[in-house]
Amino acid sequence: MARKPEAERRSEIIDATIREIGATGNLNVTVGQIAKSAGVSSGLAFHYFKDKDTLFLAAMRTILTNYRRDVSILMKGATTPEKRLEAIANASFGLTSFRREAISAWVNFYALALRSPDARRLLYIYQRRLHSNLVYTLRPTCGARAPDVARRIGGLIDGLYLRYALDPQATDGSEGADHILRAARAEQTELHANDAMSVRDEDPNPMDPIAKPQELNDNA
Repeated sequence: MARKPEAERRSEIIDATIREIGATGNLNVTVGQIAKSAGVSSGLAFHYFKDKDTLFLAAMRTILTNYRRDVSILMKGATTPEKRLEAIANASFGLTSFRREAISAWVNFYALALRSPDARRLLYIYQRRLHSNLVYTLRPTCGARAPDVARRIGGLIDGLYLRYALDPQATDGSEGADHILRAARAEQTELHANDAMSVRDEDPNPMDPIAKPQELNDNA
C-alpha cells in the first residue's frame, strides 16, 4: 500500500484535532486520541507536530484559512456594499465555519489565546482581517464612521458565534447572518437620520478592531 504524502497526513491529523476538540468540548484531548482518530500512530503525529499546542495552532490556522476562503468565494459575486456585507455575514455563519466541530474548536481556541501568545496573535490577525473587510464594505454607506460601525458589527459576529456554541441544537447559521444584516442596516439608518451630526475627531486607528466609539459633534 502506497504511503500517503506528508501534506495529506498532516491535513488528516489537523482535521482529527478539530473533530476531537469538537467531540469533547475542550482542549483536554491527547495526541494519542487525535492520532487514533486520524488513523496514524502517536509517533507520527509528534513527528509532524512537536507538541499538542503546535497541533492546536495548526488547527486554528486551518479554520481561519477555511473562513478566509469562504469569504473570498462569496465576495466574488458581490458587486454592491449590501452584497459584500451579506457575503461576510453568510461566511461567518455558514459553509465551513458553522460546522459543530468548528464552532466548538473556535471557542476553545479563544481559551487557548489566554495563555498562548501565538494563539492570541492568530486571533488578532482574524480580527484585523474581519475589521478591514467590514470597513471597506461599510465605507460607501457610513463614510467616516465606517471603522466605528465595523467594530460593533465585528463584535456582534463574534458574540453571536459564541452564543451559538452553547446551543447544541444550532445547526443553521442563517439566523445569525440575519442578525448581522439587521444590525448593520439599523446603524446605517441611524447615520442617515442624523446626517447633520459629524464625527468630532478623525478615527486615530481606523484599522484597529478594538477602540473606543467615535464621538459625535451635534453642533455641526
